[in-house]
Amino acid sequence: MNSFILLNGGLLGQEPAKSIWDISSGQDLLLVTVALFLLVGMVAVGAVALNLVFLLKKIIEPDAQTVAKPVDTRSWWQRMAGLHELNQEKNLTMEHAYDGIAELDNPTPPWFMGLFYGTIVAGVIYLLVYHVFNPGDIMVQEYTQEMAIADKQREDYIKKVAGSINENTVTLLKDAKGIDAGKALFTQNCVACHGANAEGKVGPNLTDAYWLHGGDVKAVYHIITEGVPEKGMMSWKKQLNPLQVQQVASYILSLQGTNPAGAKEPQGEKVATGEPVATR
Repeated sequence: MNSFILLNGGLLGQEPAKSIWDISSGQDLLLVTVALFLLVGMVAVGAVALNLVFLLKKIIEPDAQTVAKPVDTRSWWQRMAGLHELNQEKNLTMEHAYDGIAELDNPTPPWFMGLFYGTIVAGVIYLLVYHVFNPGDIMVQEYTQEMAIADKQREDYIKKVAGSINENTVTLLKDAKGIDAGKALFTQNCVACHGANAEGKVGPNLTDAYWLHGGDVKAVYHIITEGVPEKGMMSWKKQLNPLQVQQVASYILSLQGTNPAGAKEPQGEKVATGEPVATR
């Protein structure tokens, strides 16, 4: 099969995702109520926690406002990177020490904390935009969307490239690329009946000069496309596009005279042509 590159977005022929605010049943109303309750509760808990932090800070450091802080002479870059001068080490030493080992009050650099809190803000925005107010293209929806685009591009490709090929206009391919593509399709779809080397099993031998329904490329193309139901040959026009049928027919014709081991006895009439010939 041909591969198709996904070039653009957009959901083709699919219904938009249901919003959380589209309440159509009592269960939906209950879920929305619980979600809002949890949201309000989280905001309330956060406010209470912040208030407690400020109260504890005042209790632990009652005279913090009266203590004169040393002048910070660092540049803006040093502040963003959390760097300090060596002569400020004494001011950074914390009160407690263990076995004579002191600890410096050296918090996480502001740039890192900015990134950390930024990810939290981005996560909240993502939650609200894609899962609360207007559900967006999450992974499953995006996959479905891209598959729909690929199917549309496949149809357009067949109409543009393979649409002009039929049993009246088909020609024999002789380039290696076309023959290799036909071989891959033959291996995938035809081996069960005709054998790995087209030597014949349930179906006839495709490597000799004897044919039941004609041996030129147009006859082979017609048989692959329409099939021969009374003899067990199915129609492949729904599984293979016209270009693929041409590739398979050309590959089969390229096997003429290969005489594989275990070839089935001849069937039909001998076809004398100047070019290789193929299936029944």
